[in-house]
Amino acid sequence: MISSSDVPPAKNSAADMTRTALVRAALRLFGTQGFEGTSTRQIAAAAGANIGSIAYHFGGKEGLRAAVADHICDMMQALADQAMDATPIPEAGSPTPEVAEEQLLKALERLVAFMVASPEAEEVVQFMLREMANPTAALDSIYRRVFAPTHERICRIWEQVTGESADSERTRLTVFTLIGQVLYFRIGREVVIRRMGWETIGNDEAAKVLDVASENLKAIVVARRGRKEP
Repeated sequence: MISSSDVPPAKNSAADMTRTALVRAALRLFGTQGFEGTSTRQIAAAAGANIGSIAYHFGGKEGLRAAVADHICDMMQALADQAMDATPIPEAGSPTPEVAEEQLLKALERLVAFMVASPEAEEVVQFMLREMANPTAALDSIYRRVFAPTHERICRIWEQVTGESADSERTRLTVFTLIGQVLYFRIGREVVIRRMGWETIGNDEAAKVLDVASENLKAIVVARRGRKEP
């Protein structure tokens, strides 16, 4: 199971603790209320900090939003490294298709554990949904540091699994599809709970999601392995 405890801990000085508290409060409030709908006074109160500490640490509200983006990048980079064993983008011919498939399945398992069952994912997703609806420099930073390189990394592994070009449009769309099926269980969480008759989505429910998602991945691999692209 992946949680915030898997992310490298923050420094422990009073200033660092205040800075971290402000970033986490801003992440939660920007996600639930929006950037414009959140005041610096609300953020400071939620963080248990003096309102002047926002200007001191970040130069203002925009600087705090940039710091939130950096926090998300650091968290997601750590999670991506764990999900794929911190391995570099593989070169042609290595690893074997079987090893690469296991790597994909392990990455899928970690993605489900964090995105479906982890409470920390809710704040990140809420923030990101607002950023994608109204893109700012924060989204540019997260895309550049996390989304693009992680997606490319998975595409390279997919090439090792199936033989399909990592740079092809079809491969890139396939990887988005694999990720998207998991993200739905966070974005559509309340709909899923109602339709499935679950009280919540915890570890047991996430395991059931993983079973189906893994079957989907294996079926796509079987259908696509060794097939020439149109």
